[in-house]
Amino acid sequence: MTPDTVFSLCTNLALIGWFVLALVPRWERGPTLLVPVIACGLLAAVYAAIVIAELPGADGGFGSLDDVSTLFANPWLLLAGWVHYLAFDLFIGAWEVRDSRALGIPHLAVLPCLAFTFVLGPVGLLLYLALRRAKAGRVALGHAPETA
Repeated sequence: MTPDTVFSLCTNLALIGWFVLALVPRWERGPTLLVPVIACGLLAAVYAAIVIAELPGADGGFGSLDDVSTLFANPWLLLAGWVHYLAFDLFIGAWEVRDSRALGIPHLAVLPCLAFTFVLGPVGLLLYLALRRAKAGRVALGHAPETA
């Protein structure tokens, strides 16, 4: 199997996960089992297999930007980096959906966060955390302060 084939398979698996999170918000098993356990688990297994096979003895490393650049000159290790992003961003997206359900945040409000998490991971997480904080602020403002 070539790195391009594995890239396509992993990217398509992640896309299925993102479609489930975005388009089937009421399906309980989507953000609790299918996406974070099955899809992210498969991506993590692919990542581990690539790293175990390719990292030992590879040129480059993690000590500097030049070392990382050298490491990622290996197409398999570049693919491992991509699969790492796919797995972690998708896992965060599943958490956003589960957390928003628990907090009563409408799914339509979460969709932009999911879109940003899909494309620009940490930006989407930051956006969701801001939405989450805004929701918590509204809840706190809705309660009368306790008096002794």
